Amino acid sequence: MAPSLSTATTSPTSEDAYDAVLLVSFGGPEAPDDVLPFLERVTSGRNIPRERLEEVAEHYFEHDGRSPINDQNRALLTALRDLFDTHGPDLPIYWGNRNWHPFLADTLRTMRDDGVKRALCFVTSAFSSYSGCRQYREDLAEARAELGDDAPALDKIRVFYNHPGFVSPMVDRVREGLARFPSDERDRARIVFVTHSIPHTIARHSDYEAQHVDTCRAIMHEFAAYAWDLVYCSRSGPPHVPWLEPDINDHLQQLADEDVPSVLVVPVGFVSDHMEVIHDLDVEAAATAAAAGLTFVRAGTVGVHPTFVAMIRELVLERHDAQDRACIGLRGPSHDVCPIDCCAVPEQQLRPTVAGASR
Repeated sequence: MAPSLSTATTSPTSEDAYDAVLLVSFGGPEAPDDVLPFLERVTSGRNIPRERLEEVAEHYFEHDGRSPINDQNRALLTALRDLFDTHGPDLPIYWGNRNWHPFLADTLRTMRDDGVKRALCFVTSAFSSYSGCRQYREDLAEARAELGDDAPALDKIRVFYNHPGFVSPMVDRVREGLARFPSDERDRARIVFVTHSIPHTIARHSDYEAQHVDTCRAIMHEFAAYAWDLVYCSRSGPPHVPWLEPDINDHLQQLADEDVPSVLVVPVGFVSDHMEVIHDLDVEAAATAAAAGLTFVRAGTVGVHPTFVAMIRELVLERHDAQDRACIGLRGPSHDVCPIDCCAVPEQQLRPTVAGASR
């Protein structure tokens, strides 16, 4: 049974005011010797064959055994600290990972030793699902349980898929991507949004698909002349278990069969250019497009776009100071406190992050 999850109120009383911010992410190996231990941790308890782990490890070894995700989080951490130093609030910002150093429990020990009592947690996942939301809450609860009663209280910030501070930078990335096409192909390009596939059993217990559609529609409001699709990457697991489709590679071949000349692939489900983006899109999908005769351009992720960094500060302020809750569309801002059954999945599907998820 997982540790109990946070049930904090939306805005704490003065006695319980937040005194820190915690950046929470997936983590990744930083040297060749880290790769297999990292993958073993990610897939612990899931009986992934050793040969599959070794196959995925090659994705890292092709890049000197180093995932880019930790460096990207360091860059985000620096940008956030600079913004907080300039504009407030006067809160220290820490960083902890689910699957590699700095581990969450180690970061919480530092926070406790620094006197932190209550922190807001920004998770680098824009969408709701078990692995993108609830599992992070469970990991935070487990890290607190490891420390004991003097661990800082932790409240997770809401998902931000429909926050203008996420949508607007993605509009910029699409515009930048379109500008890279030859002028005679630009107007005929198909915009293909990509996110991580998840099993149907998990998708049914969250708003993962609907949230992605809302985000894509909000982005495409600025590009009404273009056709677009939402597809998936990084499908793994047993072949008999259905995952969200269509797969990016199958879809690219279908577009080529329909005489679409060019594609702008937009990794809407990822906030930084980590290993899945680099391998699954820049290597595998690009090769599929080339073989099919498609002109292929991959748009950037939000990364440390100033508007995205400013959004994180706004999300902190809306909880820390009870400020307005920005969002785009009809669904409204996501909840601050997750219901007890939020993003729940059948017992046999727990811990769905897979060896193919090489972040």
